[in-house]
Order: sequence, then structure tokens, then C-alpha cells
Amino acid sequence: MIDKSAERVLVLPTARFHSLGVFQGFCPHVAEYLPALLDPAHLQYLPRGLAETDPSFKQLIPYVVLRWRDQVFAYIRGQAGSETRLHALRSLGIGGHICAEDGESTANPYRAGLLRELEEEVFLDTTYHERLLGLINDDRTPVGRVHLGIVHVFDLAEPKVRHREEALAEGAFASWKQLRQARADFETWSQLLLEGVWLDE
Repeated sequence: MIDKSAERVLVLPTARFHSLGVFQGFCPHVAEYLPALLDPAHLQYLPRGLAETDPSFKQLIPYVVLRWRDQVFAYIRGQAGSETRLHALRSLGIGGHICAEDGESTANPYRAGLLRELEEEVFLDTTYHERLLGLINDDRTPVGRVHLGIVHVFDLAEPKVRHREEALAEGAFASWKQLRQARADFETWSQLLLEGVWLDE
């Protein structure tokens, strides 16, 4: 069994994030932050066991929302997921940590990690249009204090999504209205997205 705590993950000094303008919750001004957040001069890899408990660093996490027309893909985080603090909670986001291996053969480890996580977690048998939506920062919880979410939306041509990992259970599309009504069942980052109206547009 792989020791996830020894895995080296991509991090940014929290002080660097704060210097760009700290916020709490969802921020739509992703274009103003992203080039500086992904500047290799400020990035490094730390053992995941350390990064998960040290709030002086933020792990950069791609958080991909899959949408088909007015329907959004949601799932339950299963017991096989590596983040035990999120087990049994519903989620809108597909994604995970950027690992040192993602940077071995590319100058853009963030992009490589995003695509790897997506491929590991779901079968996506359709074309899509991708856009950046915003950032999520939540310093109210132990999980949130050591992570910074970068939210991507994939607008799918067809609703052809199946979960690949045991860490994802009961994946299905539902309307934004239905998901919002069940907001209390979701992890914090998804709740922050559900508080907004961005997918109603």
C-alpha cells in the first residue's frame, strides 16, 4: 500500500498568498492571482504528512466542476479517499494534490497534475469547454487552512461521466437547484460554491 504521507506535494508559502491579497471563501478574480500563485520561484514540494499539518504552507488543489447544460456532477467521497477528514461528504469538485512526479516531464506540473487527477478519478467520454472560475480559501477548518482551491469548470458536450476510483461513490448529475437544497451534505468547498449563483448564469 502506498504511503500517502511520504508523497511530496506542491505547496506555496501562505505568506506569499497573503501578500497577493488574502480572502475568505470564494473569489472570482482568479486571473489576478494565478500567475503569481504558479510562479515556480515560490513553489516547492513537501512531504504530504508535513504539508497537511503546517498552515504556513498552502497546497494548491485543482477543483474541477463538471457541468452539462444546467446539470452538475456530484458524488460522495468514499472510504478509499486519502483525505479521511472528508469521507462520506458530498462534493462537486474532482481533483487532488499536485505531486513531485507531475513535474518530472513538464514545465507545468500544475496542469499535468490536474489532468492526471481527472483521469484517475473519472471516465470522461465527451468533449468539453474549460474555463477558470475562481479560487477557494477557507481558513475556518483544519483542512482548509492547508489547502487553496483553484476552481475549473468543464462544460461538457454530453453527460458521459463515470467514476473510476472507489474514492468516488454515487456519482450523478443533478440540477443546481437540487444541489443547493442539499447544501448541508457537502464538503465546505462545495458549500461555498453552492452559496453563489455562478452556475445559474
